[in-house]
Amino acid sequence: MSFEKLGLSAEILRAVADQGYTSPTPVQAQSIPNILEGHDVLAGAQTGTGKTAGFTLPMLNIMQKKHPERGHKKNIRALVLTPTRELAAQVAESVVTYGKYTSIRSTVVFGGVGINPQIQKLRRGIDILVATPGRLLDLANQGEVDLSQIEFFVLDEADRMLDMGFIHDIRRVLKLLPQKRQNLLFSATFSEEIKKLAQGFLKSPTYVEVARNETSHQVTQVVHPVSKAKKRALLSKLISEGEWQQVLVFTKTKHGANRLTKQLESDGIGAAAIHGNKSQTARTKALAGFKAGNIRVLVATDIAARGLDIDQLPHVVNYELPNVSEDYVHRIGRTGRAGNTGEAISLVSADEDKLLHGIERLIKKAIRKVAIAGFEPDPEDIKVAQKEAQAQKQRRSSHQRRRRPNTGNANSANRKPKQNRSRASGNRSRNG
Repeated sequence: MSFEKLGLSAEILRAVADQGYTSPTPVQAQSIPNILEGHDVLAGAQTGTGKTAGFTLPMLNIMQKKHPERGHKKNIRALVLTPTRELAAQVAESVVTYGKYTSIRSTVVFGGVGINPQIQKLRRGIDILVATPGRLLDLANQGEVDLSQIEFFVLDEADRMLDMGFIHDIRRVLKLLPQKRQNLLFSATFSEEIKKLAQGFLKSPTYVEVARNETSHQVTQVVHPVSKAKKRALLSKLISEGEWQQVLVFTKTKHGANRLTKQLESDGIGAAAIHGNKSQTARTKALAGFKAGNIRVLVATDIAARGLDIDQLPHVVNYELPNVSEDYVHRIGRTGRAGNTGEAISLVSADEDKLLHGIERLIKKAIRKVAIAGFEPDPEDIKVAQKEAQAQKQRRSSHQRRRRPNTGNANSANRKPKQNRSRASGNRSRNG
């Protein structure tokens, strides 16, 4: 199938062609026609599947068709809500890229940077607003954003929104929107919370699901079992001897990202960290340096890396496995995008074996293990990990026993109400 068969306008198709795309991805092929027909859409699609263009292209198409010339209208007509600054910037860039042959104006607002320049852009009038929840509500509370004329609402990466605790902010935003509008919800996973959220504002939605919790066939996955104490040395070896020029490395924590960055730099490897404690200016600078090839290694936490769009990224490394198996899929989805191949490497110590098994259950396949001489897991680490796993099993068993209902005899059951009556009597006399 070609983009021409999806019903997009000549202006949108021209912008798509400029990017070198000829055929839509599965999520685009399914979602674009439904959106163009005016349906609400509930889409299950993870990063790397082309979902951003899946809603950006039809949104631009519909808005351009309704109002070919902007005139003097200043009402915001479309709102795209995203969980992170990086994802907001990526979506905003997509809107500009695909809307360059239209008269549609857009801007992006998020925290971590000055609010006044954002206010000035809003006052000049825009059609599409891409925003993170916190900054959007700040602007709304200041009277700088009017969402009462919204025709198109997109909630992107809804699962991450809930993970980050944005559910109350989402509900506040929904109260600011008009009842009549077209709604789209994109999420990599569908928990009960996501389904409940969707039921609250989607109207008879069309359901689209594409390769949920599956990893791309374009990505080669490998696990290197390694002693925990030798992870950093192994990472430096892989980067240096493999002559990797661009690699995205994931850690669990902000402090871990900072520490690893300093260690890599001490090994003579150019590195930078991005995480929630970094200012937006620092994060943007680090990402720009990485994309330009001035920085070989970008060390990131899951939240900071959500929404990163890096062309032809060849290597992703899980320095530490994530606690949530789905995050593994998101992480390695940074490589092997848009038809390119990529490699995802996980450095797994003995205490992470359980996390690895959870990931393999999720993606429904075993990941190839390759031991590297001199870096194998320490036998003592394996013993400690086994003892901890056994201790956790015993704690769970003990907890389950405590939660079982009381199965005592009838006499004990009869005595309990007498104790309650006595306590109640005592309370009455004290209050009386």
